[in-house]
Amino acid sequence: MRLRYWLAMLATCGLAACAARPPAEPRLLVMVNPGIPPISALPRTPNRIAAFGFDSLPGWANDDHAAALAAFVATCEAARSSATRDVCQRARAMGTFHEGVARRFLEENFRPEIAAAPGLLTAYFTPLYEARDHPDNEFSAPVRPHPPNAVLTGPDGGYPPRAAIDAWPTDDALAWMRPEELFFLQIQGSGVLLFPDGKRLRTVFDGTNGAPFTGIAAPMRQQGLLADNTTSAEAIRRWLGAHRGPAAQAVMALNQRYVFFRLTPDDGAEPAGAAGVPLIAGRTVAADPTLHAMGDLVWIDATAPVLSGAFPAYQRLAVVLDVGGAIKGEARADLYLGRGEAAGLEAGRVRHVLHLYRLTPLDRPGHED
Repeated sequence: MRLRYWLAMLATCGLAACAARPPAEPRLLVMVNPGIPPISALPRTPNRIAAFGFDSLPGWANDDHAAALAAFVATCEAARSSATRDVCQRARAMGTFHEGVARRFLEENFRPEIAAAPGLLTAYFTPLYEARDHPDNEFSAPVRPHPPNAVLTGPDGGYPPRAAIDAWPTDDALAWMRPEELFFLQIQGSGVLLFPDGKRLRTVFDGTNGAPFTGIAAPMRQQGLLADNTTSAEAIRRWLGAHRGPAAQAVMALNQRYVFFRLTPDDGAEPAGAAGVPLIAGRTVAADPTLHAMGDLVWIDATAPVLSGAFPAYQRLAVVLDVGGAIKGEARADLYLGRGEAAGLEAGRVRHVLHLYRLTPLDRPGHED
């Protein structure tokens, strides 16, 4: 499904957001341009939730409408709504379009509607991690394939927790990673492994042990391991790396959920989300599939960040192309930010109050959805 399910899960406990992966749940180098850079929040008016014109959308005038429409055109084949697909055909028939034409097209073919307020914006990315074909003192954590189901389900229907799986034999290891980076790879749900010989392999989500997810940010705060506003993804990973061994293992074991992977060649492209089309950095989100259809357009108005070092605001148009286990509710979204270290640093600091607007296609005569 998507590349980001798991960072979002940590986000519910004060970490960042989700990661992409394949059907079941789906989520260091140079960042791919995440699209539109964050901008300062525009002043809010008390009646903006009641007003549904585009002029009422905070930041609408400042967005790159040509880039927004291009993202829609590139992904609208995934739209579940026939009305959205109808708009998609009209947009594609335009061929090329400049900023003014793109803005006018969006305003003439959609109506903004408030989804709910307030909610939460988090973010996810495609991590790039070093790996080895054989273990050593530093690269000591095995990337495991999905075991036979009988191994995961005992007579009582239970599941082995993370700590028990960590103690299993490693004969079937697909690769070896630093323990804290494997932990975060499992949160993201997928990523790319870089080997010393230049080999690059994509890790693809291949199921879990069935245990519920438990975020580690809150217990780390409660134990005094990190300050309240410093539980970003990079801060937690730094702590785990600095305390590699029993101390870090004890903290990671608090999250009993364990993710298994399979490996495929990496072609350098962005991963596909749950909608089956490649994600676009800075222009695609994961959302609750019971409340938002794949291919739908939404307007993000996210301000008031919780974590230190975060951008002040994210205000932009995005396409719903993914899902995530922690992405539940109408005003809940997980923004995909691209590949690599810089994207990961930014994603790990995104925890903003979100007002989410749905852009509903305007009805056309003779059209049925």
